[in-house]
Amino acid sequence: MAIQNRYEFLYYVACTNANPNGDPDMGNAPRVDPQTMQGFITDVATKRRIRNYVETAYGDQPGMGIIIQQGTNINRHIAVAKREAGVDECAKSKEAIYQGRKKACALYYDVRTFGAVMSTGPNAGQVRGPVQITFGKSLDPILPLDISITRMAIAEDVKGGKVADYEADEAKRDEDSLRTMGRKQLIPFGLYEVRGFISANLAAETGFDDKDLNILLEAILNMYEHDHSASKGEMSVVSPVILFKHVGTDTDEQQRIRQAKLGCAPAHKLFELVKVAQKPSVEVPRSYRDYDAAIDLQHVPAGVEVGFRTYQGTTTWGKLPEEENWFHAAE
Repeated sequence: MAIQNRYEFLYYVACTNANPNGDPDMGNAPRVDPQTMQGFITDVATKRRIRNYVETAYGDQPGMGIIIQQGTNINRHIAVAKREAGVDECAKSKEAIYQGRKKACALYYDVRTFGAVMSTGPNAGQVRGPVQITFGKSLDPILPLDISITRMAIAEDVKGGKVADYEADEAKRDEDSLRTMGRKQLIPFGLYEVRGFISANLAAETGFDDKDLNILLEAILNMYEHDHSASKGEMSVVSPVILFKHVGTDTDEQQRIRQAKLGCAPAHKLFELVKVAQKPSVEVPRSYRDYDAAIDLQHVPAGVEVGFRTYQGTTTWGKLPEEENWFHAAE
């Protein structure tokens, strides 16, 4: 059964000596707000890493496919969904599109979670996903650096293309001509806040259930652990995933169920319960522990529960986790 509660969530990503999300239109420089110089991590970059983790951890299980995979044609996956639904892959009738859309939600985790535009090629319509993630934004201005590096070798074609041809070319060239220069873009440090929203009403349309929710939280906490590279070697989710679960307040069960789906407080008010600020004694932050992180558990609106999903895979409701935690309860 699809989830019955509306959720909001947020978490924090620390980036040290890495490029959190390069902009290809700007020479792959880290993305920034030009007015405040705060850094961005796009929602697309976050969802890509969630997809990668789900594919790695659960890709061999039924219903856990990924429709947007690297180096593939989405139309092929749409055709597969229509074929599995028992309709003509090329049929364009409303019923064929509906059946393809329904089967795509069953087959592909990312369609069920984030939605998809599948109106291309075989055409399975469009799905609006229940999970929406904002741009991550750094708490403070970041300092993008463009650093020159030396590559101690070259990769050039040589006429002939045989081993002897390459050896002869190397022998007649001086050492300096057999190396080249390159560049790397990075920031020394940035702490990014990422927010998300989960709609129970849209989950009812895609079938996004509690198992899918748990996998989403697991993926968020683990996605950077399986994405280390030269450009993203030091990126980590350094906080629990903080969940705001709407449960309702009414004594009438049906009305309470309705409240749980629609929500009991505006999202921005819930996010304001979390306070993360640079410590006064720190001049230039270089670690997430250079910030104070607190959550006000005393002023959580009625009908809302606060949970903390940790890397260990447990969710603690109503209180901070017992294990070492960066957050503390605001006084």
